[in-house]
Amino acid sequence: MSLSIRAAAITDLADLVAWNAAMAWETEHRQLDPATLQRGVNGVFEEPRRGFYLIAERDGVAVGCLLVTYEWSDWRCGDFWWIQSVYVIPAARRGGVFRALYAAVEQGAAAAGAAGLRLYVETENLHAQTTYAELGMQRCHYFMYEALLTSRA
Repeated sequence: MSLSIRAAAITDLADLVAWNAAMAWETEHRQLDPATLQRGVNGVFEEPRRGFYLIAERDGVAVGCLLVTYEWSDWRCGDFWWIQSVYVIPAARRGGVFRALYAAVEQGAAAAGAAGLRLYVETENLHAQTTYAELGMQRCHYFMYEALLTSRA
């Protein structure tokens, strides 16, 4: 079964919205507002400076995605590429889909001269943490804090 990675297009919007909603429910039992989510995903296509989505396809059928956003590091004078909104459909899990997406991000980041890759993971998601470690990522010493400023939470 052939696996390929491609840049997402606006024609992928429905899948990206559905997969983000599914991921939010699976990881946080959070029901996202569909209209807000659609505007949020579309916002990446409207403003490429925000990042980009990649789509994994198996035999021409979309089976997963991720979002890359950028964080400028003044310490390193370069961007960190943040991997976010990772989703693989249940039937395709444990089949190398995320590994292929990660490899594409890693290659793209290296070619762009990025400072590194980062992501965050739920503290209880040991399966994902193991996968990230197997790919050579290391848990860093930072905690994540947030303060939500609008009702968009």
